[in-house]
Amino acid sequence: MTRSVTWTSGIAVVIPSYNVVRHIAGVIDSIGPEVDAIYCVDDACPNSSGDFVEREIHDPRVRVIRHPTNLGVGGAVMTGYRQAIADGARVIVKIDGDGQMDPTLLPNFVAPILLGEADYTKGNRFWDLSEITRMPVPRRIGNLGLSFMAKASAGYWDVFDPTNGYTAIHADVAARLPYDSISQRYFFETDILFRLNTLRAVVVDVPMDAKYGDEVSGLKVSKIIFEFAFKHLRNFGKRIAYNYFLRDLSIASLELLAAIVLLGFGGAYGGWNWLHSFTSGIPASTGTVMISVLSMLVGIQFLLAFLGYDIANMPRRPMHPRLGSRWTMPMKEPS
Repeated sequence: MTRSVTWTSGIAVVIPSYNVVRHIAGVIDSIGPEVDAIYCVDDACPNSSGDFVEREIHDPRVRVIRHPTNLGVGGAVMTGYRQAIADGARVIVKIDGDGQMDPTLLPNFVAPILLGEADYTKGNRFWDLSEITRMPVPRRIGNLGLSFMAKASAGYWDVFDPTNGYTAIHADVAARLPYDSISQRYFFETDILFRLNTLRAVVVDVPMDAKYGDEVSGLKVSKIIFEFAFKHLRNFGKRIAYNYFLRDLSIASLELLAAIVLLGFGGAYGGWNWLHSFTSGIPASTGTVMISVLSMLVGIQFLLAFLGYDIANMPRRPMHPRLGSRWTMPMKEPS
């Protein structure tokens, strides 16, 4: 059965602008008529991208917002979100200004939200295996590692490519994000997934191809891998505490506690007896070995049971149809 979407007013695009003067005009020119407003957020760009947009681009939908100091991509996006919400946006799409994202794909990101199937959509460059070979090898390897960490920390086990910045969000959901707590720099894309999970928002991947030209990426995997690993571990701990001990107490909560106790006891007891045997030269008894091994095996079984529950517990019901939309009028004309 063919699904149809009625394109009504209220679609806004946010473009964080930092060193994108060479590409941003082409990006804006490719944005279709279904979009009502385009917010270019000049994040204290050294090339004055805001001035360039105002001077060279005459699209009446475009509005330039300037930051006096650089806040990072996350800070720029959140500024755009706030302004779009204030102007009455219904769905807010974020596109980078460096030309890597195809603006003609925008309907694919917005449609699941308008159809009530998702609260937030994001691109996935790994969907088509034939296209993966086009991605530079360092990016490919880095995204694989970051994707696994993001799955665990955010709780969206069925999404991939977490650093992909091509996204769309329903404005009613965006209005409930804790802006003061969200990371403002490169961790923004994955941190917002964690925040969305705490709201129980539904996230859907959208297949897309990436374009790699002469743009220079500011994201160096070798420099941020340890920073990201620490932040993912922090978010994982917060998510588990929120979902399994503060918001609810389920059988999975007990399974996780049992896994921690048994794995901790088995590892500590077995390690201590191994060290004692190594230093004294006296082999550990069969019973001693079995206590440690059995504790570890049962602990692993409890941990796997918890992971199975966690994977099945991903948000499935979009939240924005239940919020009581505050979107009741067309967007304001950009000034």
